[in-house]
Amino acid sequence: MEKFLKKLNNKENLTFEESKEAFKILMNGKASDKEIFDFLTFLSAKGEVSDEIAGGVYILREKSKRVNVKDCVDTCGTGGDGKNTLNISTASALLLSSMGIKVAKHGNKAVSSKCGSGDVLEALNIKITLEPKDIENQIDKNNFGFMFAPNYHSAMKYVGPTRKKIGKRTIFNMIGPLSSPALVERQVVGVFDRKLLKIFANALKNLNIKFAWIVNSDDGLDEISPYAKTNVIQLKNGQLSEISINPNELNVNAENFENLLGDDSKFNANKMIEIFKGNDNDFSKAVCLNAAAGLIVSEKHNEFSEAYNDARKHILSGNSFKHLINIQNG
Repeated sequence: MEKFLKKLNNKENLTFEESKEAFKILMNGKASDKEIFDFLTFLSAKGEVSDEIAGGVYILREKSKRVNVKDCVDTCGTGGDGKNTLNISTASALLLSSMGIKVAKHGNKAVSSKCGSGDVLEALNIKITLEPKDIENQIDKNNFGFMFAPNYHSAMKYVGPTRKKIGKRTIFNMIGPLSSPALVERQVVGVFDRKLLKIFANALKNLNIKFAWIVNSDDGLDEISPYAKTNVIQLKNGQLSEISINPNELNVNAENFENLLGDDSKFNANKMIEIFKGNDNDFSKAVCLNAAAGLIVSEKHNEFSEAYNDARKHILSGNSFKHLINIQNG
């Protein structure tokens, strides 16, 4: 570990192979608390690069329990945008599943907000602590399965106490969303900082992802925003391109950012039920924008405006609520 710490302390980047080696030491419980602390804080001070993130993801995936499903989408973002919004990516995952897209949703309970994806799904009476076989069956039956990160990444226990001690974002906040136990090849990833767009895109390219959108909005959301322009890096078959989503051009007509603010899991779950029953509001529009990205990466649509209109039509029909009941019933 010493050679990696020396490099990082000198503000030198690790290669993909070096990152894999370092994370292997961490995930095997072979690093001391001080080494873990120095590794994470040196990385953070230097600024993490795509090779370092990809190396961490590679090892975390290697160590996780495996969910064997084909051609699924994940909508797990980094969180940490500090906006305390409703659970947009979780709602968009459920909406996508009701539209016939297979979703293997990876997530956790709240870390940087009042209510994480695990919290809101529990409040919706959806089981979050399922084993791989059960998740495979759920995806087969209802197009939706949730992989609760602590259940699948037991090797994270070695770094948990040190992460708590550091008390702020580390590279693990970036690795988590990319470490799906289902090894998804299609992904919509929201990031909390525009500077991470290309870094994440290159990390996913390293990991042979087929089709991904990495998004960050001008108003600071790690989602596609209904109020401001959203910057997107698209990774498709190894090629990167830049896209901009403008809600004005799509006639989204959302009213006020405060309409997206969340609270505890019960509050957020009730807001989700409302829109799935067909209530039209800013939350519904935000969810459709993000579901549209899922429709693009799953190649159900090529045009974003068509994907958005399709999602809008579907959510307003109330069919998503019937689908939610099917998921609740397992």
